[in-house]
Parts: sequence; C-alpha cells; structure tokens
Amino acid sequence: MKDMLKPVIVLASICLIATAMLAYVNELTQPVIIKAEEQAAAAARSEVLPDAKKFEKLDFPKLPDGVNELYKGDNGTGYVVQVHTKGYGGDIKIICGVDMDGRITGVKTLSHSETSGVGTKAVDNNSGYRDKFVGKDKRGCESVDAITGATISSNAYKKALRIALDACKLAMEVKG
Repeated sequence: MKDMLKPVIVLASICLIATAMLAYVNELTQPVIIKAEEQAAAAARSEVLPDAKKFEKLDFPKLPDGVNELYKGDNGTGYVVQVHTKGYGGDIKIICGVDMDGRITGVKTLSHSETSGVGTKAVDNNSGYRDKFVGKDKRGCESVDAITGATISSNAYKKALRIALDACKLAMEVKG
C-alpha cells in the first residue's frame, strides 16, 4: 500500500503546482489579452464602417437573437453590429457595417470553426465571398449565390448578415 501511495502523492503535487502556475500566468496575461481584443474590435469596426471615426455602443432590450454588440457611428454614418450564428463546423462570428440607407458597407469574419478548404471559402476574409455583400441591402443579400460545397457555411453567413441588417433597421427606427 505504501508503495502505491508515494507515486499518487507525487503526481498530485505535480498537478497542483502546474495548475497553480497556469492560474498565475493566466492572471498576468488576462488584462493584456482583453486590451488586445478591444483594439482588434475597434479596428474591425473602423474597417467595416470606414466613414465613422468614433462609435457609441448601444443597448437595446430586444435585439434579434445572435446579436452580440451594436454600435452607432458618429455623424450619422451608420451602424456596426457584431453577430454570431451556427455554421457547419460551429459558430461563425462576424462584424458588419451598415449605412443609413440599410446597405452593407463592409463585413469581416472575426472567428469561425468551418471546415478548412471547403467551408472557409464562405467565411474566410480573403476568399472574396464577403465582398459580394458590400453595397447590398437585405433583399440584395439573398441574391448572392451560395458557394458550391459550402452551402451550409454560405447560408449561415447570409443568415448572420440578415440578423445584422435586422438589428440595424431596429436601431434606425428607435435611434434614427
């Protein structure tokens, strides 16, 4: 019994020390990670609604399901909405800029879990698929064809854009 107890205690001690060290490193890096994420989000907002210089975060009690954040650009330039939806491989998180006419000014994928090579054709920022939506309203988005072999991912991307456009329409009706 004594021979079995010693390795268990040693292994438990190693696990406890490793866990404590990971918790400490996490505590040190958490503020840096949060700041980097905030800077990346601010850059993404400026990318999808380039005419706006500042953004005001809006809080609405009843936004469509899937909306994470909604911002209003200064000088009546439009809105930026961060949305998530379920794709083939998992959640797709995008950010979308919408002008005051209800047309998309830019779209950027923030994260996704789509199948590499096939599903990523619809959600990858370098694929060109997102550019097909720029300048389109909700009805125009429906006219963009899905990518062959990535239909679920394409439809999820379009769904995310519909959610974003609905949220912006609601904001325009309430805030102007």
